[in-house]
Amino acid sequence: MSSAPRVKRALGTLTIAGAAALAWGSLVERHWYTLRHITVPAIRPGAHGPLRILHVSDLHLLPGQHDKTDFVRACMHAQPDLVIATGDLLGHADVIDDALRAMALPEGVPGAFVLGSNDFYGPILKNPLGYLTGPSDLPEEDPARRLDTKQLVDGMLANGWTQLDNRRAIIDTAAGPVDLIGLGDPHIRRDRPEELDWRKPEHAALRLGVVHAPYRRVLDRFSRADMDLVFAGHTHGGQVRIPGFGALVANCDLPLKAARGLTQYGSHTWLHVSAGLGHSQFAPVRFACRPEATMLDLVSAPTPGED
Repeated sequence: MSSAPRVKRALGTLTIAGAAALAWGSLVERHWYTLRHITVPAIRPGAHGPLRILHVSDLHLLPGQHDKTDFVRACMHAQPDLVIATGDLLGHADVIDDALRAMALPEGVPGAFVLGSNDFYGPILKNPLGYLTGPSDLPEEDPARRLDTKQLVDGMLANGWTQLDNRRAIIDTAAGPVDLIGLGDPHIRRDRPEELDWRKPEHAALRLGVVHAPYRRVLDRFSRADMDLVFAGHTHGGQVRIPGFGALVANCDLPLKAARGLTQYGSHTWLHVSAGLGHSQFAPVRFACRPEATMLDLVSAPTPGED
């Protein structure tokens, strides 16, 4: 009996802490955008110099989110040499024009993108706790949920972007020619690696892989092709992280320790997973996981035998 008051006080404290965390995550942190900076030793010998790449992902843009579009515009003008976008730009059917304005490339700066599942299908209301049990289900072909993906893609191409869904491209950059290989979103089984030529070009300064969802089957394929750096999004960095522990979920089969930021995949491939800038309109919260874009400064990789 003597322990009952202590239990009651503990439960009360937990309730207050939980309510405070929810208020912080839903009212403050999900709007607290940040531009992270990372240095990656990935440039191949013989390149002309370093390369600065802006990685933008998972806007999940909703009507009226002018603070988010203004932040993306500011990132675009932070003098990147190349911009990579890894999908899920849309969060609503009525924001395509807003998304295109946000993603307008500065003059002379190339950009490459892939699509995510939310660029094809609008979100639906579901139990957010379902993400704790495994990756979300494949969307059903519901015409009411289909977005105008063609309008988005046509607008991106008209603005100078290169689409990489199951495509390959060579882009000239300040560091020299960059070989890019992209795959369609594995989360909805749109990846078609068998359709691509994976052979190394002779004079590329850098080889980049681009995909929305970092499933291991596609990361393994990128690694076998000796890609220097792979860009992905989709995970939201876990969206809700536990301080001192990290992400609880990745919404794919990627190890949780790699759900956000820069890690090595295999023996020689870097992987950068963006925590992204948004969330579903039905789960408007981020905790210990600020919405982000990332500026990666790529410098020369050490030659064999160097530290």
